[in-house]
Amino acid sequence: MNDRYDAGHGADGGGAPYELVGYDEYGRPVYRQATDQQTQHHQQTQQYDGYQQQGHQGYGYDPYATGGHQQPGYDPYGTGSVPPQQPQAPAHGSYDPYGAQQQGGQAPQQGAPYDPYGQSAHTGQQPRVTEQTAHIPQQPGPADDDPGPAGTAPDYRTEQFAFVEEPDGDSEDVIDWMKFTENRTERREEAKRRARSRIVALAVVLALVAAGGVGYLWYAGKLPGLSDSGAGTGTTTAAGAQKRDVIVVHLHDTTDGGTTTALLVDNTTTEQGTTVLLPNSLALTADDGATTTLAKSVEDDGSEGTRTALDTVLGTDIEGTWRLDTPFLLTLVDLVGNIEVDTDTDVPDPDAKKGEAPLVRKGKGQTLSGKMAVAYATHRGSGESQNAQLERFGQVMHGILRKMTSDPDAATLTVQTLGQILEPPLTDKDLGAFLARLSDRAKGGDHRSALLPVQDDGTLTAEASDSVVKDVLGGTAKSPDENAAVSVSVRNATGVKDHTEKARVVLLNGGFTFRAAGTAAAPEATSEVVYADAADKENATEVAKTLGLDAGSVTKGKVTGNARVSVVLGQDYDPGS
Repeated sequence: MNDRYDAGHGADGGGAPYELVGYDEYGRPVYRQATDQQTQHHQQTQQYDGYQQQGHQGYGYDPYATGGHQQPGYDPYGTGSVPPQQPQAPAHGSYDPYGAQQQGGQAPQQGAPYDPYGQSAHTGQQPRVTEQTAHIPQQPGPADDDPGPAGTAPDYRTEQFAFVEEPDGDSEDVIDWMKFTENRTERREEAKRRARSRIVALAVVLALVAAGGVGYLWYAGKLPGLSDSGAGTGTTTAAGAQKRDVIVVHLHDTTDGGTTTALLVDNTTTEQGTTVLLPNSLALTADDGATTTLAKSVEDDGSEGTRTALDTVLGTDIEGTWRLDTPFLLTLVDLVGNIEVDTDTDVPDPDAKKGEAPLVRKGKGQTLSGKMAVAYATHRGSGESQNAQLERFGQVMHGILRKMTSDPDAATLTVQTLGQILEPPLTDKDLGAFLARLSDRAKGGDHRSALLPVQDDGTLTAEASDSVVKDVLGGTAKSPDENAAVSVSVRNATGVKDHTEKARVVLLNGGFTFRAAGTAAAPEATSEVVYADAADKENATEVAKTLGLDAGSVTKGKVTGNARVSVVLGQDYDPGS
């Protein structure tokens, strides 16, 4: 096809023809108006167009070298439409669409051969054209494939020109920037949503922590106005629900003989530590059912038998026994680096001559070495009760706990350094961890010593049941096994001391556990059998029958902290009945 002209005319079909000079940056054709010489050449070219439209195509040049006649309806571009026929060269030579001479023929004589790109072909001069350029708007093609009457200029359709639109890199950059901006905005919104979610979650957690802290303080009795001021221990009336770890320690005096016993209690619920001092006169029930004392039980029944007897009378659950001989106490004080004690008396040096200065002086904040601590803990002055010596032992234990490390591993190493052999089930690690926790309590002011009050006959008083057994040891928390024997505390108010032993034998033979509750200061006329829990009403009735008491003596009321049924033997009690 001859690309030299576009439609041969202007947009309105008249005027000078336009010449195709190239394509712009968007792939659209660029034309400029031809001179008169080019117009004449264009008119001559149209004569060839009319000649070919009349069907004279028996010869001529096939621009695609097909070597044959071009059949009507053939679309050399595969566009699906039949393009107008191209002008052919004269019969004496083949026509070169670029103006070159083909197969020995002569080029047309209308002027220099035409170069569609504005250059002269081989030899010849560039035709003079005006410098005016214009973009010709694309015109719609004919409605059908009819090339029109012969001799008329062909109306080329826009679909015959393949325009390749070059991709615009800037447009892709704009799209990428818009995507980046959109993604960044979405990320910012998502970050804001996550931040708001975190703030809400943090607020909820803080609220729960605050509520839990208040709840714990309420449960532990540390809120103002809710603690049990009567007990003075910082615990609440819900003592039975508290968790306690208990170890019994026996100090054996290897020089002068004798033992001193205390319970080390760690209340993990209220975070309170207590050293409960147990008098040697405390009445216990031996394995054979006979009544004995604490001191005699340690000597005769050993650690295991004494531990069981203490559990029975106090309602505790002792986890292990720590036998601390005086040489080990001396070493322990030296290992922790001496202790500070407010001593209440001068203690002479047992190795010094008469008249020399005392080993331990009375005063506040006295520094005691291992030897001095042992002398003070075992000292019992002339005419003093055993309780005085017991309280000095409690002071030494408190001083040791304050100086001991609160790290469980370091405390375990200290215990192992003592070189003593512990009785099962207590181990070095268990004792070390236990002492470390109590040390933490003592350093924080949450440790004290409490003396268990007993009567002259070794039995517990009501005061002991309320202030120590119930509040400190949690005796009411001990739930007996379903098949365990019912514990019965007996207080003798008959005026006859021997009646306590007779009642003990009867109850043991009846399958009950006996616990001595001491002797009343004055006799009482009638006996009384008391139960606190409705489930124990039947047990109380059975206890009254076993002791030969009237069924009317059974009532519901308050019982001692270490028993399920309490009995007060009055003057109506007859052991022989």
